[in-house]
Amino acid sequence: MSTDFLPFEIAQLTESTSIALAQSIQQIAITAPLSKQPITTTYVRQGSGGTPILLLHGFDSSVFEFRRLLPLLAAENETWAVDLLGFGFTERLTEIPFSPAAIKSHFYYFWKTLINQPVILVGASMGGAAAIDFTLAYPEAVKKLVLLDSAGYTAGPNVSKFMFGPLGALATAFLSNPKVRQRISINAYHDKSFASVDAQLCAALHLKSQGWQQALIAFTKSGGYTSFGEKLSEIKQPTLILWGESDQILGTGDAYKFKEAIANSQLIWIQNCGHVPHLEQPQITAKYILEFRDD
Repeated sequence: MSTDFLPFEIAQLTESTSIALAQSIQQIAITAPLSKQPITTTYVRQGSGGTPILLLHGFDSSVFEFRRLLPLLAAENETWAVDLLGFGFTERLTEIPFSPAAIKSHFYYFWKTLINQPVILVGASMGGAAAIDFTLAYPEAVKKLVLLDSAGYTAGPNVSKFMFGPLGALATAFLSNPKVRQRISINAYHDKSFASVDAQLCAALHLKSQGWQQALIAFTKSGGYTSFGEKLSEIKQPTLILWGESDQILGTGDAYKFKEAIANSQLIWIQNCGHVPHLEQPQITAKYILEFRDD
């Protein structure tokens, strides 16, 4: 299938899982009430059978985040990943207000158009907050919930004040700086060798997408995802909380708080792992998700 919508830098990928994922990325036009024209949405679908597993990436990321986990899950189960609205390679139409509410609406119509049955929803970091938001709004669409070092319990820092006028451009220019992104990548891992050249490329490919800067500014100005607080008690779905024991991005305290707030939940620590268990410990992460699927 054609991947002409991806930047030419994909030719520089070296890791086999990165190359394979690039070759399997698809796009579809999703009709949603957010805009008069359909939104070209990027996703990956692999595997067959079982309750569909649907993966949601973190902040300023893309489906490439699941390049190591997705094929392990797909070997035993139908598995999807999607670029959330305003992120990855999904189209950024100028008339859309990029915010958590818009992400939720777009994601619902993606799910309804292509899947339309209850899923095992897996969210990593900010994707965890998006998964929680979706589960609370559309409980009928989610059979089980998996949170990977998830945002959504503690409100993030208020950086929206830096996203006005020239400060917004400066902030996004800072975030797009390769040295800055590499420092973030290094901090995400327990084993710093995972912050490879290939990993850095995967994390930056979507920066070439039209409207990346404007959408990121708009999302940040919206306030992004804040704490779901007492709403977490409304989650009735069985919930698996997987957390890297050496998470230096979010720390480890929120893992216990999620476990306490969500009644039907279990917490499993991933050893020798930082903020991204799906990248640093994909085999054990896949094992726990598939066992949870069968519970």
